[in-house]
Amino acid sequence: MNPSAIATRGLTRRFGPTTVVDDVTFEVERGTIFGLLGPNGSGKSTIIRMLCGVLAPSGGAATVLGRDAATSSEAIKRRIGYMSQQFSLYGDLSVEENLDFYGRIYGLNQDQLAARKHDVADMTGIADRIHQIAGTLSGGWKQRLGLACALIHEPELLFLDEPTAGIDPVARRDLWDLLFELSGRGVTLFVTTHYMDEAERCTHVGYIYMSKLLVVGRPDELKALPEITPPGTRRLELTTARATTRLTALRATSGVRDATLFGDRVHLLVDGALANDALREPGSTDQVTAVEPNLEDVFVTLSRAAEAGVVPARATPPVAEDSPVVNRHADHTGSSTHGLWAMLLKEFSHIRRQPATLFFMFVIPVLQTVIFGYAIQTEIEDIPTVVFDLDGREASRELLDAFVATGTFDIIARTTDETAFLRALSSGRAKVGIRIPPHYSGRLLTGEHALVQVLVDGSDSTVATAAQSTAQLLGIALSRRLSNGLLEGQPPTPVRDAAGRATLPIEIRTRLLYNPDLDSSRFFVPGLVGIILQLVTLFLTAFAVVRERELGTLEQLFVTPVGRAGLLLGKLVPYAVVGVAETLIVLSVMVFVFAVPIQGSLVLLLALSSLFVVTSLGMGLFVSTVTRTQLQAMQFAFLIMLPSVLLSGFVFPRADMPGSIYLATFAIPATYYVEILRGIVLRGADITDLAPSVAGLSVCCVAILGLSVTRFRKQLD
Repeated sequence: MNPSAIATRGLTRRFGPTTVVDDVTFEVERGTIFGLLGPNGSGKSTIIRMLCGVLAPSGGAATVLGRDAATSSEAIKRRIGYMSQQFSLYGDLSVEENLDFYGRIYGLNQDQLAARKHDVADMTGIADRIHQIAGTLSGGWKQRLGLACALIHEPELLFLDEPTAGIDPVARRDLWDLLFELSGRGVTLFVTTHYMDEAERCTHVGYIYMSKLLVVGRPDELKALPEITPPGTRRLELTTARATTRLTALRATSGVRDATLFGDRVHLLVDGALANDALREPGSTDQVTAVEPNLEDVFVTLSRAAEAGVVPARATPPVAEDSPVVNRHADHTGSSTHGLWAMLLKEFSHIRRQPATLFFMFVIPVLQTVIFGYAIQTEIEDIPTVVFDLDGREASRELLDAFVATGTFDIIARTTDETAFLRALSSGRAKVGIRIPPHYSGRLLTGEHALVQVLVDGSDSTVATAAQSTAQLLGIALSRRLSNGLLEGQPPTPVRDAAGRATLPIEIRTRLLYNPDLDSSRFFVPGLVGIILQLVTLFLTAFAVVRERELGTLEQLFVTPVGRAGLLLGKLVPYAVVGVAETLIVLSVMVFVFAVPIQGSLVLLLALSSLFVVTSLGMGLFVSTVTRTQLQAMQFAFLIMLPSVLLSGFVFPRADMPGSIYLATFAIPATYYVEILRGIVLRGADITDLAPSVAGLSVCCVAILGLSVTRFRKQLD
């Protein structure tokens, strides 16, 4: 006895409270073409997934090629082929590489694979395109390739989920010719389709509607169902010159049960007593002829009956309760590593075809290692220093030379104006200020105590600690050298202070500004605000555009009348609003959670933050113009973020970086925004103090937006 290829009994599948397949029972004979029809969402694809063993049923049972689909799915998968509704092969591999991959997955050796590739290529007509990249094939050729991959291992049963969807009529006809050829070779075909003419070609047809299988049988059996042409009714075809205008009137005619337009003709279901003349328009050349129902009549009638709650009599072939299992192929369940070699070769082919992946794998790590190896320095050197020297004589010059000789201080400016001296510190141009009193040299000559004040920007606790300790040690060293009574192991004491106590000749007194407690959070949190803003706006914008490109919706926008400016603004403005909201949130966290007050103007801070948000949006747009997938967008965005974190001054002082890398930091927008944040939040800087940073951020904004808008075109590449 030859068992059925497929048999289901009460097959059911639920997703939560929703039942998508409800008590489905049918049988598919071997060597036949079984067509499963139904509207979108009726459960066709779900049934195929359960029969293929990739989705467990919630109820009922199914056997495929004599084996239980739920418990023997691995054995079944070796004997079936599957072609999904959407093209799901590897678009970046060639036709031959896709065939090689699937052949190896099914365990074909080299000789078998070569023979099968030749056979399926000839059968499907893709031999001339064997080296073409699959993603460049047209829809019809992609379907041929999908069929070839499904046939590479000579399956007994082939599942085809809407194989002709989206392809032209010629390709659809050619594909069905292939299916008939396969059926003639003894392959069982399970096909889902929306097309009635394709249903007519199937050996058996099942119609599923709203998760329930309404009817199963041969096309002629379904047309003969009593529900289709009820007793006492007739099916007629009206040929008229005004079919569209007559349709409404015919439906309202007494005795007409149904009227459907078929081109320039109207198909009617009427009461048997209704005269043909009642359907003709007076004085016209209308013709009325009797016709047999077609499958569309069948499925429309059954759908309406189902909506009305009427269950039709099914022309369902009986399902054998206990069909013996006949296995024509030896079952090889294989080990857990089965298909490893095929997977390895496929993945290496993917890597070879993705230049972006190769770039990130080999070039970026080298660049990052070289750049960050030179740029990141833990030693604090060359701290920008401003000098306010009110003495100006030889002793004060020697003192300043001693400061420079330590290597910790770099004198960038000298001034005799108290206001300019303090502004250099508040603007951030200088991190240390040295104030030498007017009688410094005279006090040293007369053996009096000389006091030198060193003001240190405490916002960066690491830099401030280094400056403070170096200045104090320098004072002790200079005092020892000036003391005449220097004894080994004893501190010098030739000078006395105003109270008459022994003291050092030179006292360097340090004072910490802006962060007297050297709280590290006051340094990191403001900079962290900038990094978070760039992270959010950059990734959101890049992913939003690239995701639309991946899904095909961006292409759909390209063919609409939307203007280029409207498209760009429509994409960027919502994320600009998100960026402003994000600014308010992180600033609130900074103030109320980390207790870092804003010393300067909040209005100025928000205005410059908005400028930075626009710049970050431009970077996100630029990323979207150079990437095609979300993975590439993530990699490219990461490439932008890493220098922003490590080279912007957020973590490591820029002044200690080598010259070439220090110059490169001026091309990073976060460099200017981090300085703006710390200037306003910590030092209370105004727009004059921040003018260089504001100018730099503005230039970056214009350059990035200009480049991004120029690259973004309302057309496909």
